[in-house]
Amino acid sequence: MSQLTARDGLAERLWQAVVDGDEHIAAGVVHGALADGLDEETLLLEVIAPVQERVGVEWAADRITVAQEHAATAINERVVASLAHRRQQSGEDGAPHRGRVTVTCVDGEWHAFPARLVAEVLALCGWRVDYLGAQTPTPHLVAHLHHTNPDAVLLSGSLPTHLPAAHTAITACQAVGVPVLAGGRAFGADGRHARALGADRWAADARGAVAVLEEGMVRPDPSASRQAVDDLPHLLDQEYTMVVQTRSLLVKQTLADLETRFPAMRGYDDAQRERTAEDLAHIVDFLAAALYVDDSDLFTAFLAWTADILEARHVPARSLTAGLEALAGQLRDFPRTVQLIREGTAVLAERSVRPVPGPPTHA
Repeated sequence: MSQLTARDGLAERLWQAVVDGDEHIAAGVVHGALADGLDEETLLLEVIAPVQERVGVEWAADRITVAQEHAATAINERVVASLAHRRQQSGEDGAPHRGRVTVTCVDGEWHAFPARLVAEVLALCGWRVDYLGAQTPTPHLVAHLHHTNPDAVLLSGSLPTHLPAAHTAITACQAVGVPVLAGGRAFGADGRHARALGADRWAADARGAVAVLEEGMVRPDPSASRQAVDDLPHLLDQEYTMVVQTRSLLVKQTLADLETRFPAMRGYDDAQRERTAEDLAHIVDFLAAALYVDDSDLFTAFLAWTADILEARHVPARSLTAGLEALAGQLRDFPRTVQLIREGTAVLAERSVRPVPGPPTHA
């Protein structure tokens, strides 16, 4: 049996355990693989990480519930923690010899699992790691940096809606002389948003982060302070600020407009109205994020993904178009915003109905 086939088999067994909510079997699969000679880094990145990604895919396809998703994630987190504890108890966790880094998530970012994997891989590679977990407020992060003076901050973000907060964190860390290595889907598959926000470096994954740190990070000049518009001059048009400041009103008025366009909505119960308002709020949040970094792909990709989610739940994706049209009417005086909405509407119109990608297949 090839190593690839063996890893796929492990991933399938781990998947079955976590989706069944059986932590003991999940831990047994992982620790058994270690006992059989699979190294921990491979186990973390090529077995556990793909299983966690599959959790998200299966939720998006409406094949597992939110409760199952949360339970599976919690089990994977505890399994990863058990590996770290095993390493310490067995004496395999030697003294750090490469330096000290802080691994943390952007303020507001609750998807901490990718950052946890990065932290564990760095520890395996000899770094002393301060792992701060999910949604670390920037003032508390800076206070930690003053106390520890690390060689770098590794800043993780999964949702693009947190890019403005990431920008604040990046500039704050650099203002105290600590370089920032950004990573996670929020920063773009090619790191474009990390570069736009002024991060010192970007890495696509944990192994990439190790490679960047081994090259060495240059400490920024703390005296070279800058404002958001220095990195993103398009923010001078104030469209991002206006959309953010009127978010609640935009959602409320768009909901009212939809009720006028579709009288059947007036019969919605409280739960249906709440879900519709939440969907509209997400649209406004992603619209604001796209305005912040001036990237239409961020907005259109979100709309296409949302359309997949809705159709998997038997909700017509055309409802998104109606919401965009109502929103455009309120924002007609903002040219950049209107252009983003037009591009989003065009993507939805051209999009063919297709199923959400299914679970990975194994040879």
